[in-house]
Amino acid sequence: MGLHHPPAPSSKEEGGQVAKAPSSSKQRGQAAKAPSSSEEGVGGGGVTRQTLLQRAAAMRRNPTEPERKLWMELRDRRFAGYKFRRQAVIGNRIVDFFCPAKGLAIELDGDTHDADTDRLRDARMLRASGYRTVRFTNEDVMRNCDGVLTMLADVLAERGNRWAGALHHPPAPSSEEEGEESCLMNAPSSEEEGEQAA
Repeated sequence: MGLHHPPAPSSKEEGGQVAKAPSSSKQRGQAAKAPSSSEEGVGGGGVTRQTLLQRAAAMRRNPTEPERKLWMELRDRRFAGYKFRRQAVIGNRIVDFFCPAKGLAIELDGDTHDADTDRLRDARMLRASGYRTVRFTNEDVMRNCDGVLTMLADVLAERGNRWAGALHHPPAPSSEEEGEESCLMNAPSSEEEGEQAA
């Protein structure tokens, strides 16, 4: 059985210098600390938005079977006319599906999810953004998709729209709301701008 990846070259093979061991115990502790998976090697500052967007794109390309099945019901506004996004980045996490009009995240959980950790993360997102999370198991989606959709319809009906009269996107502001009317009245003409520049 062969290796999946070639061995990584040593620093000498790459033309680099061999790192010297730090002298103090404080330096040794800092140098020995490898970034956690959530830090992703970005200096301990946490996962960058760019990293999350790349991960989300990869997850969209390779969905799980339950994600694929539910997406076929939600995509293209097929479900009650609501727009859904797949693998949406919200803050520092990626949710499986998201309905922007209702501020509702949908997560599909496999056997490895820790319910207590998930509840804490969901509560943190609700406090930070006002977005609620509803969870279904992979098994629910695969064995009882109609029941999942019925429950999802109930949750969507309970949630108020994030903007008045819109299912999908916020209405575009009028020019008065954006302050364009007053700006246009006070804006110099192109002749006046040319005169000022001269």
